[in-house]
Amino acid sequence: MLLYQNSITESNNITFAMNDNNQNKNGVTELIGLFLKLGIIAFGGPAAHIAMMEEEVVNRRKWITREHFLDLVGVTNLIPGPNSTEMAIHIGYIRGGLLGLVVSGLSFIIPAVIITGILAWVYVSYGSVPQVAPFLFGIKPAVVSVILVAVIRLGRTAAKNTLLMLIGIAVAAASLLGMNEILALLSGGVIGIILYWVKGPGNKKVSGWIIPLLSQSFGLLKSSDAKAAVAVSAAGIAGVSLWKLGLFFLKVGSVLYGSGYVLIAFLEGGLVKDYGWLTQQQLLDAIAIGQFTPGPVLSTATFVGYVVSGFPGAAIATCAIFLPSFVFVLILNPIIPRLRASKIISAFLDAVNISAIGLMAAVVVQLAGSAVTDWRAVIIAAGTAIAGLRFKLNTAWLVAGGAVMGWVLKVI
Repeated sequence: MLLYQNSITESNNITFAMNDNNQNKNGVTELIGLFLKLGIIAFGGPAAHIAMMEEEVVNRRKWITREHFLDLVGVTNLIPGPNSTEMAIHIGYIRGGLLGLVVSGLSFIIPAVIITGILAWVYVSYGSVPQVAPFLFGIKPAVVSVILVAVIRLGRTAAKNTLLMLIGIAVAAASLLGMNEILALLSGGVIGIILYWVKGPGNKKVSGWIIPLLSQSFGLLKSSDAKAAVAVSAAGIAGVSLWKLGLFFLKVGSVLYGSGYVLIAFLEGGLVKDYGWLTQQQLLDAIAIGQFTPGPVLSTATFVGYVVSGFPGAAIATCAIFLPSFVFVLILNPIIPRLRASKIISAFLDAVNISAIGLMAAVVVQLAGSAVTDWRAVIIAAGTAIAGLRFKLNTAWLVAGGAVMGWVLKVI
């Protein structure tokens, strides 16, 4: 009798284990299907991606509550990396554990990477032929306006008070004067923490000394790499090692706060100015490809990697820039409640976000010099900005419209 009962217990345990395994498999399969679909159709940038995820996992599938979803949105703003990609990774981790974390992130990233890689090959092979040149001519000023629209929209949210506005302006000025983008971003965050500690009901003199503090802090941290950049630029793309390329994108993926558009500031400062691996025109083309493809904007790294070092460069750059997001989510997902309650982290985040907007504004100024070069480019840039601000068109439509306008204005 005892043996019979034991056999029944063992049989039940095996049945329960099989059911759990089947549920896990079904959960992982659902995650792959959902995020592959979103990776293919998710145009419009991080905000649009997150809205699509909310519809799918909260309203339709009811995997998590809306409150939990909002907590995830909040914590993605507290850590570096692409917000929408990290949301996909968070949801995967909650739904399917470690395996879910991996497959959700990869499923969301891979479609954009494949499309971007194909376009990079086409660009390198045919980008300079006359038939393509009119389209690229129109895309460049359109991209500048797309970034400008993002700066205006995000700036309205990030500039919560006068002191934060001053931090953003100081970061933009420091970037234009040659300061390293990472130092500028982190310096803004540190100043935000300082302000959190010194501001209070009894402190009425903060605004009197904050401007000198900003100028001294950014002056001390000004980049000292300008001389070395000239020597590296002379070497050109032929001197690029995969190790150095991977290290650059790993660094960017580890400190990239704010919108994916902030990536442009790092690319312009590092790959164009410091290393000379890309020209301003190539950077604009890379940004356009990133805007025109679905999924995370950081797939721009795939395009850049291919232009610099072919398929190996594309693979290294892609893996390096996305890897930190998987690590951050794995570490931080269990401690989200404590992070959400921290006022000092919120102060750091506010300052970093406005600093990121400052970096983006500086990039608009720098790229406009090489993209908006004649009356046709001015028309395209103005039309794109109006369409983005007034009619709130999807960025893919803005870039496509710029390409068509470029072709029309070139042939007439």
